[in-house]
Amino acid sequence: MTKVAIIGASGMAGSAIYQQAAGNDGLAVTGIIRDEAKARQVLGANANLLVGDVLTLRSATLGEFDIIVDAFNPGPAHADQQLDLAKKLVQVAQQHSARLIFILGAGSLRTGSDRHYFVEDIAKTPGADKWINTPRQQLKEYQYLMTVNDVDWLGISPSAMFVPGPASKYVIGGDDLLVNGDGQSQVTAGTMAKLVINEVCAPHYHQQRITVIDA
Repeated sequence: MTKVAIIGASGMAGSAIYQQAAGNDGLAVTGIIRDEAKARQVLGANANLLVGDVLTLRSATLGEFDIIVDAFNPGPAHADQQLDLAKKLVQVAQQHSARLIFILGAGSLRTGSDRHYFVEDIAKTPGADKWINTPRQQLKEYQYLMTVNDVDWLGISPSAMFVPGPASKYVIGGDDLLVNGDGQSQVTAGTMAKLVINEVCAPHYHQQRITVIDA
């Protein structure tokens, strides 16, 4: 039985991943969350939860898991914690050989003829000043991960639009923002969860970032 921890299991991405993992008989899944009441409302009364601040949890506790999925989203005001957590998880993996899967943002993807970071386009969106810190910090997280070569990690960025919804067939890309034939760039949380659990059960990508779009 593979022991899987989902950090941020009550959020959009984390809850979809938790539910996908919970339906797999070969996985023992635990949601790591701060708000137990919210998590049980989202995941069900019988959800297997570890309640606490992941940033202060003991490394030995996190090291008990075979795979740790980081879907942590502390909000724009505290988005710098995403990099703090990434560094902590890398240290855990160095000590305990856990595989790490990070749900990154689309802002760190490349786009345009000059292949600029998509976060530059996001910053031009009306009202973006209220939440732009999240994709900016996710870019820093991605840049940090690209320097890590001594643990088994994978980063997955969604498409430009990351929305609730069921799983569908998907297309995987590398470092460039994907767009479908209609000019849309969208992926559902269900599709993201499907890809994550496929990687949990049959790892294919290592020490790299990929992106995904609904087919």
